Amino acid sequence: MAASDGFEVLGSEPVAEVGFLRVDRVDLRVPDGSTVERIAVRHPGAVAVLPIDGEDVILIRQYRAPLATALLEVPAGKLDVAGEPAATTAARELEEEIGMRPARLESIGAFFTTPGFTDEHIELFVASDLEPVPFAPHGPEEEAAEIVRVPVAEVRSLLADGAVTDVKTLVALQWLLLHR
Repeated sequence: MAASDGFEVLGSEPVAEVGFLRVDRVDLRVPDGSTVERIAVRHPGAVAVLPIDGEDVILIRQYRAPLATALLEVPAGKLDVAGEPAATTAARELEEEIGMRPARLESIGAFFTTPGFTDEHIELFVASDLEPVPFAPHGPEEEAAEIVRVPVAEVRSLLADGAVTDVKTLVALQWLLLHR
């Protein structure tokens, strides 16, 4: 495999599969020539969507089991339908999570969430010209989620107050502040 900055992947072996995640043991040659082992969590990728409705953004407050609490987030979801384009997934997630369909959906960037241990990659979209559609939540977290409308004028103070701790939402709202 190709070397990068003096690091070379010598091999990779799956050690566990749980749900949609796979855990690999990765053997590396490091710049000094020695070898080390690392663990990598493999993720199918995801989308996140910043829905803008007039002068409001629409967020959800959703329970997250690993943290045992609810977080204020932009709607998001895994790329879990084989062959489905990311934009289609993004539009579907909006319908499922907030009951809105976007007439306009624009990709505004992508990022790795936690590259120290996972390859999870999120493509971020902004959605506008929203029209209501039947709400179709999937699973108990989405069913219990609270839809939260935030005036764009209040986004800066929402961020300054520390009310948002989810990285995809921080990225989306910072993008909004830079582009509005």
